[in-house]
Amino acid sequence: MKKSITIHPFLLGLFPVFFLYSHNIGQLKFSETFLPSAIILISTSLIMLILWLILKRDIEKAAIITSTILILFFSYGHIYRLIQGWKIGNILIGRHRYLMIVLLILFALIVYFTVKAHKDLRNLTNFLNITAIVLLLIPIINIGIFKIETMNVEKDSHIATAGEEVYKLESPDDYPDIYYIILDGYASSNTLKEIYNYDNSELDNYLQEKGFFVASKSTSNYPNSFLSMASSLNMEYINYLSDKLGEESNDRTIPYNMIENNRVMNYLKARGYKIIHFSSGWGPTNYNQYADLNIEISYTRWSEFNTLLIQTTMLEPFENKFFQDVGRRRVINTFNGLAEVSKMEGKKFIFSHIVCPHPPYLFDREGNAVPDKDFDMNNWGFEQKEYYLDQLIYINKEIKKLIDNILIESENPPIIILQADHGPRNTFIDGQYPTDDMFREGFRILNAIYIPGDNYELFYDSITPVNTFRLIFNTCFGENFQLLADKNYNSFEFAPYQFTDVTEIVSYR
Repeated sequence: MKKSITIHPFLLGLFPVFFLYSHNIGQLKFSETFLPSAIILISTSLIMLILWLILKRDIEKAAIITSTILILFFSYGHIYRLIQGWKIGNILIGRHRYLMIVLLILFALIVYFTVKAHKDLRNLTNFLNITAIVLLLIPIINIGIFKIETMNVEKDSHIATAGEEVYKLESPDDYPDIYYIILDGYASSNTLKEIYNYDNSELDNYLQEKGFFVASKSTSNYPNSFLSMASSLNMEYINYLSDKLGEESNDRTIPYNMIENNRVMNYLKARGYKIIHFSSGWGPTNYNQYADLNIEISYTRWSEFNTLLIQTTMLEPFENKFFQDVGRRRVINTFNGLAEVSKMEGKKFIFSHIVCPHPPYLFDREGNAVPDKDFDMNNWGFEQKEYYLDQLIYINKEIKKLIDNILIESENPPIIILQADHGPRNTFIDGQYPTDDMFREGFRILNAIYIPGDNYELFYDSITPVNTFRLIFNTCFGENFQLLADKNYNSFEFAPYQFTDVTEIVSYR
């Protein structure tokens, strides 16, 4: 009897990847689907091969059982979130152990009836093939439509090619290395004192003793990472994206491209700098195709997309421990790697976005792991101010060790920028429009800059990130960039291009 073509396990295995990507398409690169897709296809092939051998080379039965495994595996997280918290009387039934038992029983029944089936399974196989094709086509069509629509937007936007500007400049060999270290969500000392009742003067004093200019009244230009970094790395405000993309858009393709292929990086490349990029684990700063060297230190290429995908699977009960370990290794190894990169030859621009002290909270004050009972990868813990503060205190210790190592190991005195992309949001309440105090917490940031020669005549306390490299290039490279007015524009995650000027609210008086 002629067997049907059995492709449904492979298509059903790929469906969760493309479905998840299509629902986050404006915030992700398509390349993030490559690794999970490869793992799924290889794993599916191995499972089918083993079952094929066990079932005496019955490919249809092997495929049906394989598809069952994949469906149960990838639907687990969705089902768990649906039943989480369910109770019968005082008994909590929405727990992993009960869901596992139910799904294992269901799996056992499907396997039993599949193995025992004596009738022709071609019709069922054809049905599964058609169903899998239709399911996979839905996200693929959505992805295709989105790519076609955004292709025109990217071509129309001048910033899509801003990084390709040609700079013809001299490049003296003694130009300093430049470290641009972004500490995600690091609050200003003023915020730490007023909201967290913590005196951060020890770090401020340390930085000043080392020769840093600490901009004590600095604020971020935008309230989130992708807008803030797109602005600072291109030395301009990006409010024009409202017109390019529309105020209702949540498409992040252009600002993500602006982070990767930016004016600062290309300006320095033209002066002979090597671009060194540290992987962060977050979207546009996880990998930079335009860098000369991407440093991926133990787990650092594990991305947010992979994390989201894992949370939909049967690995969900184990994710906390795994991702806590991944996150801790990433932060620790990034600090260690930054200390070592100064030994590399040649002029270097080193970019590192460290997603800390931003949640999830991985460290206590001494750098130990947060106890398992207090760590939840799905709870970003904005209300947990004590955990934020503990993590910040640990990061302070790592900052001091790093600065000491960079200044000692560097052949020529470097430029070092320690800067937050935005402030924390631990006092924000979901569904509530931010108060003035909340805005101030979310915009006031750490901003400290070290340049050789202690030449800070042009620097001022209220400098914002949009002017960081304008000032540095004017001071250290003899340029004449005009400084922009230091402004602050708020927007929200659901409508990032609906900008509101909050400068009067968040600026220091």
